[in-house]
Amino acid sequence: MQKVVFREDRCKGCELCTAVCPQKIIHMGEGLNRQGYHPAKVDDQEKCTSCTLCARVCPDMVIEVYR
Repeated sequence: MQKVVFREDRCKGCELCTAVCPQKIIHMGEGLNRQGYHPAKVDDQEKCTSCTLCARVCPDMVIEVYR
């Protein structure tokens, strides 16, 4: 089950979520979204602790965290 879900089509690639993730599992994807940005992705959902730091720092409310 996914703990962190990104609305990749709305992500602007600001990388704030990658900076605050204590597990360092968020990275920028290689492909581009419809807006021309590299959207954020999670490497390993199993390592996510559902701390919600990524969702709280996201200026565009792109991230949903489930527990």
